[in-house]
Amino acid sequence: MTTLEIARRPTPLGNVRMALHQGALCALAFEDSQPPLPWMLERRFGRFESGEPGVGAARVARALDAYFSGDLYQLDALAVDPGGTAFQRAVWSALRAVPAGETVSYGALARGIGRPDAARAVGAACGANPIWLVVPCHRAIGSDGRLVGYAGGLQRKGWLLGHEQTTQGRIAGRRGSTAAA
Repeated sequence: MTTLEIARRPTPLGNVRMALHQGALCALAFEDSQPPLPWMLERRFGRFESGEPGVGAARVARALDAYFSGDLYQLDALAVDPGGTAFQRAVWSALRAVPAGETVSYGALARGIGRPDAARAVGAACGANPIWLVVPCHRAIGSDGRLVGYAGGLQRKGWLLGHEQTTQGRIAGRRGSTAAA
């Protein structure tokens, strides 16, 4: 039976639950999300044991705290193990390459992974993403620029994008004032 390190962490958007498999983050979701975390984990691992939070969970908690405090790049260093199909992994990898504060359309993601006619499948892969925020599916938007399709809710998606864009603006502003000095 697989043992997963399970932990809970408060965030400005609500509590998240995380699961790590052999030190890599395999699930991160808001507690009120659907489907619930235990279901996602059972679907992937079958029966599993919940291990006590340890070093891995502490590392993820620090990265989450840093992200919400304005260090948007701490999440990039986390080791992830999202599972999924080869197509889903390609989409999730492409999402991790989208810089904080920027957005990309589902169609552009599809073209970026060499599947230009697969925008809907890219959307489905985003919806199946088990590691919200760290695999930043909130940065994927509709081709018309609208916020669409976020399992954590469109209000959270908008908040995350606003947080990233505002933080990026503050960082750029500080760089500009330093350069002018």
